[in-house]
Amino acid sequence: MEGMSSLDDSRYLCRLGVNVDHVATLRQNRGTLYPDPVAAAMSAEGAGAHQITVHLREDRRHIQERDVEILHKIVQTRLNLEMAATEEMVRRAIRLRPDQATLVPERRQELTTEGGLDVSGQKSRMSRVVRRLTRAGISVSMFVEPDRRQIESSADVGAYSVELHTGRYANARGRRQAIREFDRLGVAARDARSAGLRVYAGHGLHYQNTRPVAELPEIEELNIGHSIVSRAIFVGIESAVREMLELLRRHAPAPAEAPFPPTYKGGTIHS
Repeated sequence: MEGMSSLDDSRYLCRLGVNVDHVATLRQNRGTLYPDPVAAAMSAEGAGAHQITVHLREDRRHIQERDVEILHKIVQTRLNLEMAATEEMVRRAIRLRPDQATLVPERRQELTTEGGLDVSGQKSRMSRVVRRLTRAGISVSMFVEPDRRQIESSADVGAYSVELHTGRYANARGRRQAIREFDRLGVAARDARSAGLRVYAGHGLHYQNTRPVAELPEIEELNIGHSIVSRAIFVGIESAVREMLELLRRHAPAPAEAPFPPTYKGGTIHS
């Protein structure tokens, strides 16, 4: 297997976080032990992914506690845990101590995360959650709509970064709507950087629509899952990840390497 050390990371502007939730979805649908999201994560890292992302949902519909515990032990890049800001999940995150916790809204009936977190409407609560996670050495990111109020509120509650919800852009119908939503992302990315936040993005990104988002100079990290797992059905997880990385590398506007948060382990995978 080709190791991550064979890739020239200095040619990337955006880090790639690979979300392996939907590998677990296939497993849980049949109640089997396979396919294993941990094995998928290791293959993604070996192909050059800069981060592994998983969402431990309250209903445990795909990722399980065991998956996160094993990933925490063996991931050599960074582990990003998406989670609801509930007492149970905060305690679990503090015990597991992932490199990053991304706070997301969560509804039992939704197919996937729909929309961004309302930080401005619950600032007091979010401040307490962010403070507890940060004290545990966890970098905290807020998954929010590309909205100035939510971005400023994320900075107010002490978050390290925001992940801009790209769903409206990804699901836009027609070129005019896509341009309008992309412009919102660009403005929001600049607002977030001006507020002192690191800027990430994700949701609904795939091989045809990722390029413009990757070219926004403020965006340091993209978290992509469903499209990579879907592509892996035909070409395998390693090739699917390498194809996305090549897309990011080919279209990076300038050789640059965004800094990792303070908790980055700096590990290197060898073949």
